[in-house]
Amino acid sequence: MSISEKAPVAVIAALGSSFAAGPGIEPVADAAAMRSAKNYAHQLADRLSAELVDLTVSGATTANVIDTPQQSPAGSSYPPQVDGVPANADAITVTAGGNDLQFAGAMLYVAWRRLEPESPMVPMLGAMFSEGIPAPTDEAVEAATAGLVRVVEKAREKAPDARILLVDYLTVLDADSLDQTPFDQDELEQFLVIQTAIGTVFRDAAARTGADLILASALSEGHALGSTEPWVQPFHQDMATTAGSFHPNEAGMTAIAAELERILTA
Repeated sequence: MSISEKAPVAVIAALGSSFAAGPGIEPVADAAAMRSAKNYAHQLADRLSAELVDLTVSGATTANVIDTPQQSPAGSSYPPQVDGVPANADAITVTAGGNDLQFAGAMLYVAWRRLEPESPMVPMLGAMFSEGIPAPTDEAVEAATAGLVRVVEKAREKAPDARILLVDYLTVLDADSLDQTPFDQDELEQFLVIQTAIGTVFRDAAARTGADLILASALSEGHALGSTEPWVQPFHQDMATTAGSFHPNEAGMTAIAAELERILTA
């Protein structure tokens, strides 16, 4: 192989939470994991004609990726995600850490409490948010960063030759999102602080590990809720579909897949 040629990406492994899994996007690949067959990893594998091992599970924290089994709301059990990474993986995508800071869960809780306070979703979620929207303290941000660093380290142990790509979270909210959400101004500002903190987690984890950083947050600027072309789903006031609320839609996943293809084939 000449120095200018690059080996093709033949095997991709995907790790992460719901922002990687793709709840609410049809068709469904794994209902219990709330994993879509049109999430960015599936679309990337299709673009590259690569084999995909998609280990993403909605609700996962960095601990669930590293060493802690995860129980889905449907009752299915998932082992730590890195356990399933094949040794011959050429690329490993990672989107995790938002649940460590309780970003999506807090948004869902506030939305249900505001719009349908009698719903069983309110006490179900409220147990986690008895003190309100959790502030991303320095300690919480460092814990999430350390978790993401450990994800990269464990992935490298499993597949030493793989390229690790940290894909941060699509922009969900901006200053113009207020009218498209159930949040008041103070709540929106608190969620924007958490959203910014997630970006810090990814930047710091990439700096500490040397992993590639794909800024989906920057890629999706101008596509938050309230924009003319949002790349995220609105609040779904239906228990059957509510898990997709405030998560990437298919267009958002497609944009990430295209950016990953560009980087991996450059």
